[in-house]
Amino acid sequence: MEVPTAAELLNDGTARQVIDAAWIDSRSDDPHLRHEEGGWIYMDIVTGAITALRATRGNRAEIDLHLPPEIAGSLVVGKFHTHPNPTADGWEPGPSGSDLAVDDMHGVPDLIRADDGIHLSGPPQRRGGLSGNAGYP
Repeated sequence: MEVPTAAELLNDGTARQVIDAAWIDSRSDDPHLRHEEGGWIYMDIVTGAITALRATRGNRAEIDLHLPPEIAGSLVVGKFHTHPNPTADGWEPGPSGSDLAVDDMHGVPDLIRADDGIHLSGPPQRRGGLSGNAGYP
């Protein structure tokens, strides 16, 4: 069994559903209430099943995804978050410089939902495959 790539996570129904729900919850349509939402994507190392957990909501342009909760028998294979601020107002929809640095450190793909679609950051799949910590490799 191998860990999924970012492209495979994008095509996974569970991952897409949680990313879509995070986008709705981030209130991108409300300039006063918009905020980042996100979480972690896990793979069960026996069955290969994909699950996800949501993190505590972030603020307008930040969310803390540093400490993924451990799920017995599963590995973190990705993470996701939203960029709810509109590109029409000059906000960058893709990964920020901070996203790029943190995603490289965390070692898993980051699927970033913005008003123009989903952007990828970090490695193409979990660094080290099935080895390493259950959280970030």
